Amino acid sequence: MSDLSEHDETLATRAGRNPPQNHGVVNPPVYRASTILFPTIESFESRVADRLQPGKVVYGLCGTPTTFALEEAMTTLEGGYGCVVLPSGMAAVAMAILAFVRSGDHLLMVDAAYEPTRMFCDDMLTGLGVETTYYDPLIGEGIEALIRPNTRVVYLESPGSLTFEVQDVPAIARAAHAGGLKVLMDNTWATPLYFKPFEHGVDVCIHAGTKYISGHSDIMSGLITMTEPCYQPVRRTVFGFGQCAGPDDTYTVLRGLRTLPTRLKQQSLQALEVARWLKDRPEVGRVLHPALPDCPGHDLWRRDYLGASSLFGFTLRNVDRVAVARFLDGMRLFGIGASWGGFESLLIPAYPGQLRTATTWPDDEFLVRIHVGLEHTDDLIADLEQGFKRIDNLGPE
Repeated sequence: MSDLSEHDETLATRAGRNPPQNHGVVNPPVYRASTILFPTIESFESRVADRLQPGKVVYGLCGTPTTFALEEAMTTLEGGYGCVVLPSGMAAVAMAILAFVRSGDHLLMVDAAYEPTRMFCDDMLTGLGVETTYYDPLIGEGIEALIRPNTRVVYLESPGSLTFEVQDVPAIARAAHAGGLKVLMDNTWATPLYFKPFEHGVDVCIHAGTKYISGHSDIMSGLITMTEPCYQPVRRTVFGFGQCAGPDDTYTVLRGLRTLPTRLKQQSLQALEVARWLKDRPEVGRVLHPALPDCPGHDLWRRDYLGASSLFGFTLRNVDRVAVARFLDGMRLFGIGASWGGFESLLIPAYPGQLRTATTWPDDEFLVRIHVGLEHTDDLIADLEQGFKRIDNLGPE
């Protein structure tokens, strides 16, 4: 499908569907399947060799035409060799890592990683005999000094999940590949639209389809795209752990992908407007938005990224938990909830200092993570302004 166009908007709209094969139906149908019937004994017995091949319908666990349509669309949009669909973003993280580490191996994990990813490393991997070393997200080519003879994987998340440091992906990838390591990256923030991982040396790319790709806060989904050498190890691991995304969720994620370029463009513009407004507020210390010059790694973002999504952070000056509660609890439009990437705006308190081990977070900076949805920007800013009034003890409007 890559010959359709060089424009992501067209690829997101058309990749992974074939109306002539489906009686003219625009969207691929939902296939609900476990048992698959074969016409001959020979074709039945050959299914074992086919179950790890892309596009082969041999058993429900191994994928259906609905699954393969989403995998084709993601592969086309992100530029990899293949894709697998999983039931959650955390399943995608776990399966991607487990495809390349065994007992006695060593993993390099970015210190700014998504908290459940850290929990997986500290609990699950430790129990499996895999050691994790956390590294500064801004380490760049200095990652070479942390590579050991038994290091197998360098894992990136850029920008960081709470603090939005942008990593030097090409420099880290060069050092990792020189040592024979695989480079895994969580690309959920940028989506396949705003960062092209395989052009920068990434081997395996991970997405929580729950977020921007689905886009409506009602689906759990994970996606892994990868280069050709990594395809079989990942698909074999996914099959071995019995991971299988539900057909209705898969269909809905694919439908969300169709509008991703339009949604993300609008949310990106609105988020940048809100971020610039926040920078001028006396209550705000720092705004951690990769598109702003004072965000850590901003120059790398300008060099490597094609845009900025609508998730970022900001710090509050001279506040305690009571003041923060006054700020957040009275919001009309911003919800207090985990996840992001949907159509609605969110605000949550964040505590990176409790998670970091390779880096530190200033004790006097209270961080708020903000996700800007599709509400009108003027209304969102008015909601934030009333929140600042509550902090200033001016009370609600």
